[in-house]
Amino acid sequence: MVINRDKIDIRDLQLRCVIGIQEWERKTLQDVLINLTLTTDLSAAGESDNIEDTVNYKTLCKQIITMTEGSSFFLVERLAEEIARLALGDERVESVRVSVEKPGALRFSRSVGVTIERSRQG
Repeated sequence: MVINRDKIDIRDLQLRCVIGIQEWERKTLQDVLINLTLTTDLSAAGESDNIEDTVNYKTLCKQIITMTEGSSFFLVERLAEEIARLALGDERVESVRVSVEKPGALRFSRSVGVTIERSRQG
């Protein structure tokens, strides 16, 4: 049996949300930069050319935008977990790698962020 480890990449999704532990961060929308890679089997969609045979990344992006812009998490780690949970909500997604960055979070640094990987197997 052949197992395909195909990928869908969503790059540089820039959103604004309340995130952080400082008092001023709880009152101000901040930029976050989100990247994710979904592992899934794309062979059926490659053969059929039908959106029904693949992960609809437009739908997933809309879910991520709605959740992120409505969130007020303290930690980027929590935001990353919630994004991973949304991605794994599609049964065709075998695993997901999520990176969340806060540009300008540290002085002298372009950004600070986390990267997590989650899968159906645990």
